[in-house]
Amino acid sequence: MTNRDQTAVICGGTAGVGRATAHALAQAGFRVAVIARGEQGLADTRQALEAAGATVLTIAADVADAEAIDRAAERIEAELGPIELWINAAMATVFAPVEKITAAEYKRVTEVTYLGFVHGTLAALRHMQPRNRGTIVQVGSALSYRAIPLQSAYCAAKFAIRGFTDSLRCELIHTKSKIRLTMVQLPAHNTPQFDWSRNKMRKRPQPVPPIHTPEVAARAILRAATDAPRELWLGRASFQAIIGNMFMPGLLDRMMAKQAWSGQMTDEPANPAQPDNLFEPVEDLHRIDGRFGGRVQGHAVALSSETVGKLAVAGLAAVTVGAVALVASIASGRSRR
Repeated sequence: MTNRDQTAVICGGTAGVGRATAHALAQAGFRVAVIARGEQGLADTRQALEAAGATVLTIAADVADAEAIDRAAERIEAELGPIELWINAAMATVFAPVEKITAAEYKRVTEVTYLGFVHGTLAALRHMQPRNRGTIVQVGSALSYRAIPLQSAYCAAKFAIRGFTDSLRCELIHTKSKIRLTMVQLPAHNTPQFDWSRNKMRKRPQPVPPIHTPEVAARAILRAATDAPRELWLGRASFQAIIGNMFMPGLLDRMMAKQAWSGQMTDEPANPAQPDNLFEPVEDLHRIDGRFGGRVQGHAVALSSETVGKLAVAGLAAVTVGAVALVASIASGRSRR
């Protein structure tokens, strides 16, 4: 079966990383179904993908609405064919200290950024399990391992996605399922989210450097869909955040306390009248790139978590061998005295 015979679904596919991924799927030959809230963003995305020669279906639905996602999956199966690949990428966030985020805002971020992934995964499983095949990709973040200030709702949701995914993976292994489940942990990207996310700070937000193009993420997501590693870690910043938090969480707490405010904020004053997409879509910002084009990197190293583990073991072994050799040399020198 070639990609041209396969249907791929992308939730949150009308802007940023999701839209770049929709283009990557189209270029790879998939039939592409895009799920998002905004009608204008869906229409623009469909036009661009069809202009590239892709077969496209766009569906207006909120990932926080489980029944709407189930109906979308039914429609995709009926109109495009069996779903072979399902990518969860929808997200929402609030830039603010914890005490300035309301309960309603926490609930909404959780419903979109965490439960949206659950709803998408459940919909995918309902169609994949009877066929015992298919791939589900969870678009995660280094923030699913290392939380940072001013994004508590988003970080908590990403942590929850990782926990949900790990539990499901064990269950799939237990039942000897052939459905593949993978998660991609991303660094910062130049997307419109920094213009349409709810911001309660006095300055305009920015991604924490280094900043990558959305296409970098899209290539990694497509690789994860193809190879299905347990996790795929993208970029130096992700490696540092994930591995550093395993060994030095307290040190990173203190570093974040000193650096995360300036790292996430520009010098530009925030516009209190700027609309945000927390509860309603912002129709005029559905594009791939954000406003940081002059600072982006077009490439990043991507390694599976298994490969990182092997490299860590090899490094530890090398250090151990070196230490043993050093001790032996010292002992040998003493014995000759």
